[in-house]
Amino acid sequence: MFCNQCEQTAKGTGCTISGVCGKNEDIQSMQEILLYGLKGIAAYAYHARKLGGIDPEVDGFMHEALFNTITNANFNLDSHIKLALKCGAMNLKVMELLDKCNTETFGIPVPAHVETGTRAGHGILVTGHDYGDLLNLLKQTEGTGINIYTHSEMLPAHSYPKLAKYKHLVGNYGGPWQLQKKEFATFPGAVLSTTNCVLIPPDNTYLDRLFTTGPTGIPGAVHIEGSDYSAIIEKAKSLPKLPDSPGKKLLTGFHHTSVLGLAGKIIEAVKAGKIRHFFLIGGCDGAKAGRNYYTEFAEKVPKDCVILTLACGKYRFNHMDFGDIDGIPRLIDLGQCNNAYSAIQIAVALAGAFNCGVNDLPLSLVLSWFEQKAVAILLTLLNLGIKNIRIGPSLPAFISPNVLNVLVEKFNITPITTPDADLKAILKK
Repeated sequence: MFCNQCEQTAKGTGCTISGVCGKNEDIQSMQEILLYGLKGIAAYAYHARKLGGIDPEVDGFMHEALFNTITNANFNLDSHIKLALKCGAMNLKVMELLDKCNTETFGIPVPAHVETGTRAGHGILVTGHDYGDLLNLLKQTEGTGINIYTHSEMLPAHSYPKLAKYKHLVGNYGGPWQLQKKEFATFPGAVLSTTNCVLIPPDNTYLDRLFTTGPTGIPGAVHIEGSDYSAIIEKAKSLPKLPDSPGKKLLTGFHHTSVLGLAGKIIEAVKAGKIRHFFLIGGCDGAKAGRNYYTEFAEKVPKDCVILTLACGKYRFNHMDFGDIDGIPRLIDLGQCNNAYSAIQIAVALAGAFNCGVNDLPLSLVLSWFEQKAVAILLTLLNLGIKNIRIGPSLPAFISPNVLNVLVEKFNITPITTPDADLKAILKK
């Protein structure tokens, strides 16, 4: 492979085997941003495709962007920024497609209170993002005496009517993905991982009862091909039963259709001064120090403000009781990371109702950053022209100083500082 930027073969000094130029950090930075964004689109497109959703325009863009990224064809910084923003536009399309597939297949979500304790009996814990796999498992375990629990990004499954109708879908066990080594070890039943964010188990813990399916694989775990879950069902029956131990309930499932149903009350509350500001606090979670910022920020949000949240970052604070404002919950959990589409629909609808732009709304985005789907969603927000986003706990290493300057100058992206300082800066406007 030949690199257009440093005129060397991929194996030469200054280039990696992928052809990403190591001599121009801005070029490399933009290429990595785009590649992570494409991985995010691919993840959402995979889920949509499993439910019959295909968008030829998105597929075509994936080929175009990969070709430009790998070969550096006709590359300059400006053109690659435009390509990255187009990646954001395509991610919005694929999130819309996935939302359509999910609602047509599983029903339109309605807010649901989800049990976090356990029920007496055998159990299977399902993690990942694939509701189709969960539905197949629910069908095959009905009447077997096995209870099904969700984990991490699977929590919103309880709000989809065609999943919630299964009475043995009994609750959510545990929190975000980075705690699974501890939580899977304490869960006595079988565990099914449907997509990414699965960690390799520590030795002599739960590998013998961990199953994977779809694109996920763990060395030594049983991989289920297709949708025959008989192996994990038999394993669950052979394992110790869970105790009857009720827990606190979590509220989830505020699809944009549910929130927009409250639009009249929300607009009235804003005009009456009862709701001063909206905060979208969410995104990916991780184990790195500094992420307690999001817990503290949510705790310190004034009581006349509403918090929207989504993705596994919500586990930092979704167990807290934030109360309500005239019947409007102060904590509104929109769902998984792909439900950023719902957040966008809500913002656009409110902007229309108040006859202003999204950037003029009393709305601030405070995002926790980690992996490729976060990159894809950020590119979507930037493509929509949304500004003043705060990101943390630290910026990714692949963003070069010059590229960061572009993001700051064009979109006023700001790294988080402290909850008190950021809240003061936001609310004084």
